[in-house]
Amino acid sequence: MTRHVIIGNGPAGVIAAETIRKHAPQDAILMIGNEDVAPYSRMAIPYLLMGNIREEGTYLRKDKDHFSGLRIEQKVGHVRHVDTVQRQVDLMDGSSIAFDKLLIATGSTPVRPPIPGIDCAGVHPCWNLQDARAIMALARPKARVIQMGAGFIGCIIMEALAARGVELTVVEMGERMVPRMMGEGAGNMIRRWCESKGVTVHTATRIEAIEAAEAETPLRIRLSDGQHLPADLIISATGVRPHIGFLESGQIKCLQGVLVDEAMQTNIPGIYAAGDCAEAFDFVTGQTIVSAIQPNAADQARCAGMNMAGKHATQRGVTQINVLDTLGLISSSFGQWQGVPGGQRVELTDSGRFKYLRLEFDQDVLVGSNAIGHTQHIGVLRGLIQQRVGLGKWKDILLEDPTRLPEAYIACAQQQNAWQTAH
Repeated sequence: MTRHVIIGNGPAGVIAAETIRKHAPQDAILMIGNEDVAPYSRMAIPYLLMGNIREEGTYLRKDKDHFSGLRIEQKVGHVRHVDTVQRQVDLMDGSSIAFDKLLIATGSTPVRPPIPGIDCAGVHPCWNLQDARAIMALARPKARVIQMGAGFIGCIIMEALAARGVELTVVEMGERMVPRMMGEGAGNMIRRWCESKGVTVHTATRIEAIEAAEAETPLRIRLSDGQHLPADLIISATGVRPHIGFLESGQIKCLQGVLVDEAMQTNIPGIYAAGDCAEAFDFVTGQTIVSAIQPNAADQARCAGMNMAGKHATQRGVTQINVLDTLGLISSSFGQWQGVPGGQRVELTDSGRFKYLRLEFDQDVLVGSNAIGHTQHIGVLRGLIQQRVGLGKWKDILLEDPTRLPEAYIACAQQQNAWQTAH
């Protein structure tokens, strides 16, 4: 009987455990989580902050007997080290757990900015249920809330805070909002939209210090432009990174994340990784990337679980895909949205209607895009970029009128599929 150990009980860990059980009914499965709570989805925390769900609504599986019914053992613990020679996981409490096959599904951890006063009471990340409880206690209507960071996660948190009726100020050190997924035109349009909804936004600005103040104003921040702002609550949303520190002194190869092949296996046979901590090949850029989105985590977990159970499976790779709802404004970013050397670009801007479209080409292939308000094109953009469809004459047509994307997709994708079928 094979013993499977899974480090992490988020979506990737849970899906992998269920996949193993489906294909290996007799094997032993142990899932290690570092919080004493049922496995839950961090992506549901904003809905908890909005009041749309209770804590139980964040749980990945609603039946309290789900995991015991599948004979998936659960353990609370913090991993200190993975011993690839002895094939065991060493925990912080001094205990060790032996494994035959191991999945690393530890997800991400928030980046903690090196700001004086970051440890003051009233300063919180928004990452786990404990954070959510603290935020809900302080984010009352009219409370002065300052959020550090206006990236992808920051914009999701901002939506939840706005729903709580707080007086919200966002401080982003980048030149624009969502700087890691949007260019200047799109990022600045999202800023204008947020300001139209009553959010104060500072870009190209840093928080230089956080200070505890008098009772009427619990906190005060000092900005790089010299301003001082009062706050009842400060939320740190300055990004995340793969949670892989416990692997630093081991033999498992890591770059930004844990490097995996198309089977989601690391350089050590029988040890796999999936989800936000995994670094996999991106066919669009031709490089390995960490793509921290839940659909990728789910696909990778199923692939890893199949292979751990002895069923051959491969993952085609990942790409950079983000679809974001910012206070009701839908935006998307796909592939190499920054463009490529020697490539061509087209932009279409409708400032009054908050609509924007930017396409990036490498010869006759669409390799990246930013879009705001063009929700009808999201599926087409994803298909063209992921499949690297040769556009031929349609590239020039799109350079003249980028809204003709559906026509281009139908004409070129069908032609490409026909060619592949014939050959």
